[in-house]
Amino acid sequence: MKCYKIQLFAILSFMLLLPNTKGWGEDGHAIVCRIAQSRLSDSAARAVKNLLPKYAQNDLGSVCSWADRVRFYLHWSAALHFADTPDNLCNYQYDRDCKDQDGEKGRCVVGAIKNYTDQLLDYGKDTQYNLTQALLFLSHFMGDVHQPLHVGFTSDKGANLINVHWFTRKQNLHHVWDVNIIETAEERFYNSDINSFTNAIQENITKTWSDQVRGWETCNSKETTCPDIYASEGIQAACKWAYKGAPEDSVLEDDYFLSRLPVVSLRLAQGGVRLAATLNRIFG
Repeated sequence: MKCYKIQLFAILSFMLLLPNTKGWGEDGHAIVCRIAQSRLSDSAARAVKNLLPKYAQNDLGSVCSWADRVRFYLHWSAALHFADTPDNLCNYQYDRDCKDQDGEKGRCVVGAIKNYTDQLLDYGKDTQYNLTQALLFLSHFMGDVHQPLHVGFTSDKGANLINVHWFTRKQNLHHVWDVNIIETAEERFYNSDINSFTNAIQENITKTWSDQVRGWETCNSKETTCPDIYASEGIQAACKWAYKGAPEDSVLEDDYFLSRLPVVSLRLAQGGVRLAATLNRIFG
């Protein structure tokens, strides 16, 4: 049995009862989860409310970065946040790319999404799984797979090894896409208010992108979720937008920020819509 399918120790269940602290990089995940929660069917909304830890007060967004914090305790979960791909090929293949550093197949963000989706299908049954943790992992990994550099190149570890300057601040390129583009947008256009940024994306979902939403939600055949598609889109966006124009030691300013912000907004929207669609299919 794969280690990440084993029910977690009691101490980690206890951790779910502790309130979260705000940390770097949470805004993108919170946006994805709040968009998703606003789109749940009645039955899915009831199931999510039932599974969420009580301290979350029925706000999925408030615990959407839980998986980032427990990776320092659950070392086996670290590999589940990404799916590195061969340099410069700009495509993703499950059999080739979804494995950890030891070569164990299925241990990547795509495999994790499939795994925790399968676990949540046990909802309402006698199950060996901790479905609260499955919900939190799934919600987080759905955000991760929509961040283009979580399906980045192997040699630079998804651009973590590419050092750049974000305006005057030294960062790595992965962090720029995890955090800086979102934070700069919030500061410049939304009075540093995550809710205003979230509302703007939701307005685009209902207006600008309304004719695309059905396609985002749809999976091939009768799949409950289809993260291979999301990962394939991600590496294409990484090649076209993230890596391009951002070599080692480059200075990224308004030209990069203003041209990449629409891509970030689109991927946040797609992540939220698809998380909702997956949960709606799981919970009926």
